[in-house]
Amino acid sequence: MNEQIKVGYQTYVYDGGEEFGAVREVAPDGSQLLVYIENAGEFVVPHDAVKSVHSGKVILDYARLNRRVQKAIDLAHDAEKPGT
Repeated sequence: MNEQIKVGYQTYVYDGGEEFGAVREVAPDGSQLLVYIENAGEFVVPHDAVKSVHSGKVILDYARLNRRVQKAIDLAHDAEKPGT
């Protein structure tokens, strides 16, 4: 990973997928990120869950995220779906 993570970068669980949120803050030591997940709020994500960074995108390793964050990602776009 050569590109530095910046506030405002969009977050994904795979490249080419649908974004689910954005980086709100990067810890000064780079050990974690504060990520806003749509329809769920802000979550702390450890840097070791970052798979790649490029083109203003942060790709997270879903398997390395805690269950609470995974569930928030899974439900991020539910408000956009009719009947939910």
